[in-house]
Amino acid sequence: MKKNTTYLVELAVLVAIIIVMAFTPIGYIRTLGLEITLIVVPVVVGAVTLGPMAGLILGAAFGITSFIQCFGLSAFGATLLSINPFFTFLVCVPTRMLMGYLTGLIFKGLRQTKLNKQVSISISCLAGPLLNTVLFMSVLCLCFYNTEYIQGFVGQLGASNVLLFIVGFVGINGLVEAIACFVAGTAISIALAAALKDQLAQ
Repeated sequence: MKKNTTYLVELAVLVAIIIVMAFTPIGYIRTLGLEITLIVVPVVVGAVTLGPMAGLILGAAFGITSFIQCFGLSAFGATLLSINPFFTFLVCVPTRMLMGYLTGLIFKGLRQTKLNKQVSISISCLAGPLLNTVLFMSVLCLCFYNTEYIQGFVGQLGASNVLLFIVGFVGINGLVEAIACFVAGTAISIALAAALKDQLAQ
């Protein structure tokens, strides 16, 4: 019972952090193109410390707040929403849910190998933002690549195919996101596990 209560409290705190980050400047770094999101950090921390299902729930919270951003808070998201609301939902929500779940599974799988705990945490905290970028951009291209809006970016980047567009569009943003999550996520996950004296997701 105590373990279940602790789990729910930790999960609730991480959901609250996601909501606060989503609607304050600390959650997103606005750029001319794709926004750098730091909300990946609490999702990854939860997936690592609480398990895949927690990652799924936290990913859902991330995705829903991301979708809400499309209603006037994000110029990029608002444009996608005006083109196709359903496709925009697919880009924002399921991708983040899957990212959180897969990050938890990756950590769970690594813990069954001979890698030590800290290395497993570090790899998982790097996998999270990479999965976020890959899943987001894959669904974005699948749903919106042939639209006039995205083709405008393709033209600006001089990309001759989808892969070059993804690399050019993500660019430094994806790198910053990955580094931030790798550093912050690893440190927080290790500290949280030590403070609670709780075994990481089995």
